[in-house]
Amino acid sequence: MTFANQAVFPITADSNDKDHLTLGGIDVLDLVAEYGSPLYVYDEKTLRGMCRTFIDEFTSRYRNTKVLYASKAFVNPAIARLVTEEGLGMDVVSGGEVAVAVTGGADASNLYFHGNNKTPEELDYSLDEHVGRIVIDSFHELNLLGQKAKDRGVVQDVMLRLSPSVDPHTHVMTTTGILDSKFGFSIETGDAARAIREVLQTPSLDLVGIHFHLGSPIFELEPYAIAVDAILTYLEPFKSDGLNLREFSPGGGFAIGYLRDRLPPDVASYAEVIATTMKTRCSDLGFGEPTLVVEPGRSIVGRAGVALYTVGAIKDIPTVRKYVSLDGGMGDNIRPALYDAAYEALVANRVSAVSTETVTLAGKYCESGDLLAKDIDMPVVESGDLIAMPASGAYSPSMASVYNLNPRPAMVMVNEGKAKVIRRRETFADLMALDVA
Repeated sequence: MTFANQAVFPITADSNDKDHLTLGGIDVLDLVAEYGSPLYVYDEKTLRGMCRTFIDEFTSRYRNTKVLYASKAFVNPAIARLVTEEGLGMDVVSGGEVAVAVTGGADASNLYFHGNNKTPEELDYSLDEHVGRIVIDSFHELNLLGQKAKDRGVVQDVMLRLSPSVDPHTHVMTTTGILDSKFGFSIETGDAARAIREVLQTPSLDLVGIHFHLGSPIFELEPYAIAVDAILTYLEPFKSDGLNLREFSPGGGFAIGYLRDRLPPDVASYAEVIATTMKTRCSDLGFGEPTLVVEPGRSIVGRAGVALYTVGAIKDIPTVRKYVSLDGGMGDNIRPALYDAAYEALVANRVSAVSTETVTLAGKYCESGDLLAKDIDMPVVESGDLIAMPASGAYSPSMASVYNLNPRPAMVMVNEGKAKVIRRRETFADLMALDVA
């Protein structure tokens, strides 16, 4: 049977002769029977395929490209190991992500440490681990890092994060490249120029490149072209101050399909716009061919993950709304509550069932806003049905909490008929492990 939702589910998604959803060649009902519900399932072929697609599409257009996996989308040692095996470096945003990356086998020299308020302890840890690049985001950090590197007698490679004041037309909570943002040195205020000159005059820091990030998820291509052009043009006069632009990063933010009727450009389209603008403007401005650094996160791991939930209580309010309650919710996926994020949903034990009613999929948490999918068309759903929500691999697990003291779900990786646990289900004992009576 042809799987109708292929655009948002992992590439191995299919249905079997029982009309059940399969992932990686495994019936998801069998996965839930073995590992419990809720359950997050990651498809290895989709993950590896996306890593290779980014490398191939960018390097075929701009040979000197480095692809980093943006760990904040979701990382644990298994994911870190996989992206490292595929030749990606990693973009990390905390000391914890540095630790997980190294534990997963990543070479610290291939880590780029981002963040608007890195703590002194995190900077110490990064220097001790020999993290490859620290992306400076404030004057406070510039001075602190410069002193710490000097005290160690080392020269730390750094990039500066600039704010280009380009609106990528994404959600206000995930727009980061505009003037009114906590991130980066603003060009408009003059902070960017001051930061460039200060770091160039700091002997313990080597300014290897410039970074910016517009936001996420970005469904348009034009903002990348505008921002790359604007930043490179802005940087040209600083060559006389000693700027040697060896690396240039337009960040990430590449979108994925959450809904079948709203799909993003493909990776090749993003690569074409960014690479073409880079080559043209670097040539025009005499920058040579700096390394292009791109940071896909959501677009690597998002489509690879599927969340599975079991239906419990159903509440039908005639002429108002029908609530179908699931055994997960905002504790494992806060994105709908936080960003009004929209998702598809499928009855995984009746894949071919036709939608006949409008329902709202509600979570089990004690918040009225705990709704995973509002007013969506679905077949008639019954208690005990298994609901699959695709495109759940990014940010859902990394932003998960233990609100209401609900244990977080298990996670499994599937590939060619085999499944392995990459994170066990949390227990009640785990919830109290750090508490002191």
